[in-house]
Order: sequence, then C-alpha cells, then structure tokens
Amino acid sequence: MDAPQWPESSPPPGGPLAGFQPGNPARESGLAVASLASGILCWFLLPVVGAVVAVVTGVLARRDIRASQGAVGGWTLATAGLWLGGIHLALVALAILTVVALLIAGVGLAFLWH
Repeated sequence: MDAPQWPESSPPPGGPLAGFQPGNPARESGLAVASLASGILCWFLLPVVGAVVAVVTGVLARRDIRASQGAVGGWTLATAGLWLGGIHLALVALAILTVVALLIAGVGLAFLWH
C-alpha cells in the first residue's frame, strides 16, 4: 500500500508554516525517537523500566504526531518503540505468571538448581 498523497497546492503567503510542504514532516518527534531508543534498550540494559518508557512515550508520540496533521513525523519510530516495549512487557508478565503458577502447583523453584 502506498503512502497517502497530499493534494497539490501552493503554500500560504506567510505564517509559521510558510516553508512547510505537505507530506514532508518538518521534524521528527523527540518522543518517537525516545520510544524507539528505550524499546531497543529494554532488551539489553533496562528490562522493565525501558519497556514502560517505550510504551508510554510511543503512545504520547503517536498522539502528538496525529494532532500535528503532518507537521511532525516519526510515526513509524513511535510504533516500533511501542511494539518493542509492549512485547517485552508481555514476555515479562508471562514469565512472572509461569513462576507463580509453578509455585502454586507445588513444583517450587527447585527446577532452577538441577
């Protein structure tokens, strides 16, 4: 699927967005970059904290990008960070639930030391 195309139109004669060309974001969202960076770091250095930061900043960045109506870019960066953090949090939750289920079932944690 191709990216949406903006209609051809001439820019307004003045104002804060006089040099803005539709379809070309003026800048990348700092929150989107932070989301991707913390989404990557959560797999290596900051396990849970990085994942939470990735999800929160990803959601905030996508909201800001949508509200800017094309003036701010970084949708893909925010989405990737959001997915990386979300998958990491889901795997951590699954691991915790597995350990709790083993403890409740009476298996204990002896399997870790054999």
